[in-house]
Amino acid sequence: MSMTDPISDMLTRIRNGQKAKKVVVSMPASRVKLAVAEVLVAEGYMTDVSVEGEGAGRTMTVTLKYHEGQPVIERIERASRPGLRYYAGASEIPKVQGGLGVAIVSTSKGVMTDRQARAEGHGGEVLCLVS
Repeated sequence: MSMTDPISDMLTRIRNGQKAKKVVVSMPASRVKLAVAEVLVAEGYMTDVSVEGEGAGRTMTVTLKYHEGQPVIERIERASRPGLRYYAGASEIPKVQGGLGVAIVSTSKGVMTDRQARAEGHGGEVLCLVS
């Protein structure tokens, strides 16, 4: 059985792992999910991401980050979904919590944060919002 929205599944696994106070969360790997996880690590929302295995059986493991017992990620939600894609030009990319959060955008130059996309003048599909 194929999954219709793997990015949403990834975000749900992260949310559920944080509610259960897990240190690491595993999920099937893909290039887009790995790129999203690397952006979250670069922005300081997660500690580490790694991929094990080869081919279709690859598994991605993310290490969640906590501060004083509370998860660093307060809110992580999908913006664009298979039934309703959300595309935005460089000037229309949303600012999450007035710039305190991050919108992750898939552009023609790769997956990047909203700040990077605006600075480089790229628009694209707004994948998720994190704060």
